[in-house]
Amino acid sequence: AAPPKKNLVQTAASAPQFSTLVSLVKKAGLVSTLSGRTNYTVFAPTNAAFAKVPKRTLNALAKDRAQLKAVLLYHVVKGKVPASKVVRLTSARTVNGASVTIDVRNGKVFVNNARVTKTDIKASNGIVHQINRVLLPPS
Repeated sequence: AAPPKKNLVQTAASAPQFSTLVSLVKKAGLVSTLSGRTNYTVFAPTNAAFAKVPKRTLNALAKDRAQLKAVLLYHVVKGKVPASKVVRLTSARTVNGASVTIDVRNGKVFVNNARVTKTDIKASNGIVHQINRVLLPPS
């Protein structure tokens, strides 16, 4: 198969379930980071996942770019980590600096308390794994 032509941001932007994530990535100024040559794995919350976050929390993040950036980078791991490798991990260090726990329960993969609902969405500079909750870094 031909390698994917779209980078992580373009890949997410082409999937309607990630429109909230893409708009927040733009707001946080992370487009160039996630569009560059460095490979990343993104645990990408869907719009439904963002809908579960209290409005107050989202509004606060939208106003605090540094905090928004910290939350978004907590969903990003350096390198390409396909599902076949994710299931063998117990944790992963995120680009934010904090680690997430990885857990396989009843054949389902969880990152902290978010369930991975779709895996291995390939981009030219990484991989996207869709998750059903927004990950909030330890404060």
